[in-house]
Amino acid sequence: MTKIVAADAFLADLPVETVRTDAVQAFVKQETVLVELRTDDGLAGTGYSYTIGTGGRAVLSMLRDHLLPLLPGRDAREVEGVWRELFAATRATTVGAITSLALAAVDTALWDLRCLRAGEPLWRLAGGFRQVVPVYDTEGGWLHLPADELVRGALAARDAGLRGVKLKIGRPRAEEDAERVAAVRAAAGPGLDIMVDANQSMTYAEARRRARLLEPYDVYFFEEPLPADDVQGHRELARSTTIPVAVGESMYSVGQFRDYLARGAASVVQADVARVGRITPWLKIAHLAEAFNVAVCPHFLMELHVSLVAAVPAGAYVEHIPQLRAVTRAELAIEDGHAVAPDVPGLGIAWDRDTLEDLRVA
Repeated sequence: MTKIVAADAFLADLPVETVRTDAVQAFVKQETVLVELRTDDGLAGTGYSYTIGTGGRAVLSMLRDHLLPLLPGRDAREVEGVWRELFAATRATTVGAITSLALAAVDTALWDLRCLRAGEPLWRLAGGFRQVVPVYDTEGGWLHLPADELVRGALAARDAGLRGVKLKIGRPRAEEDAERVAAVRAAAGPGLDIMVDANQSMTYAEARRRARLLEPYDVYFFEEPLPADDVQGHRELARSTTIPVAVGESMYSVGQFRDYLARGAASVVQADVARVGRITPWLKIAHLAEAFNVAVCPHFLMELHVSLVAAVPAGAYVEHIPQLRAVTRAELAIEDGHAVAPDVPGLGIAWDRDTLEDLRVA
């Protein structure tokens, strides 16, 4: 049998590993919401979701009060059916961030169970396109860092074999952003991809101006230049610059990605598996991007995204921001500039249960 017999959720607060800043915020902590599902055949699956400092308790309440009580007795193999039932049960609050993050924690646990039962790793069961994917680093590109530190971080990433680096932009003067990108390009040479990220901080006019200043430095993509709901602005920006426009980390449904792709407003899709409601809708977005011949470079969560990017043909890059090292027993494997998707059954995340328990929020 494969019936769910127990469903539990808890919250753990993870401290950030280093100071992280962008044009609009600082990464205060990672509120990590975990869901554990047990089935009558003796298997246990673990899923998780996150926020970067606020809302974690709201996600936990959504799970405990509304979603988890619906799970006992359901067949854990029916991942799509369970996700759709939970989505329908929260109709009044969908599409919305709190609900999507809660759905994500459940869906990931169901996929963990699916993979464990099949004896297969996630990257293979979700598609199995290839096991290794290129990786770029963001940890050395935060906005508060001076230009010389950006250069050192980029050179360290290049020398370690990584294929690219991301630099946060949004300094008060556009010329300062350009100077910082220019310094990294001059030091690293043409063989390193450079991404830039404005974190939704600009107007269309300002983003167009900064894109023009950045074009000489062969920028791989310009991430979240405008607020995420400004589809028209992104469309016009994409038409006005040679730099590919990347969007998606702040979008919460398949339909939002459809609108961006259909209107030519996204050259790179950055679906965050937690924010879109987890693996089930993430795969739909990835295949939608493939249909539009658009690359997928997801936001954050490298420990999970490595397997999803490896699963699909449109997957192009995994973002390197270590954040689970304090609560896992194994790090993401990187070989020759590529992240290697775990080849063990399940999600491939080796949770340190004792540490999680120590960080558990009462």
